[in-house]
Amino acid sequence: MQNISFIDPPEPDSSRPFSRATRASGLVFVSGHSAPHDPDNGVYRGDTATEQVRNALACISQILIDSGSRLDLVVQVTMLITDPADYAECNAEYVKHFPGGLPARHTARFGVPTEAKVAFSCIALAADTAS
Repeated sequence: MQNISFIDPPEPDSSRPFSRATRASGLVFVSGHSAPHDPDNGVYRGDTATEQVRNALACISQILIDSGSRLDLVVQVTMLITDPADYAECNAEYVKHFPGGLPARHTARFGVPTEAKVAFSCIALAADTAS
């Protein structure tokens, strides 16, 4: 029997019908997240694609840490962008977060009912199983 852990699952009747991450078989699967944005609490995702990539990957990094992994253990990333014109700007910031080697990645265009320019999901090795 496989052990599956759901990290930060939604509350019953939540408008967020997914867990922030799931851990199973030595892997951590992080759901798609854009940079946090909560103006009522002074949190802004950023105005530029560069700022949003930096802030979104900081969010992904914290979820990985909370799930028993790290950004340097990421093996696959999905980058979702709203405007293909931001692709080069997103890439220029993205590569800074993976200095030890770039994980496999695919990029797709997405539309969300927010002002987010970019979002990420990923798969990483769990730190206690990485070798």
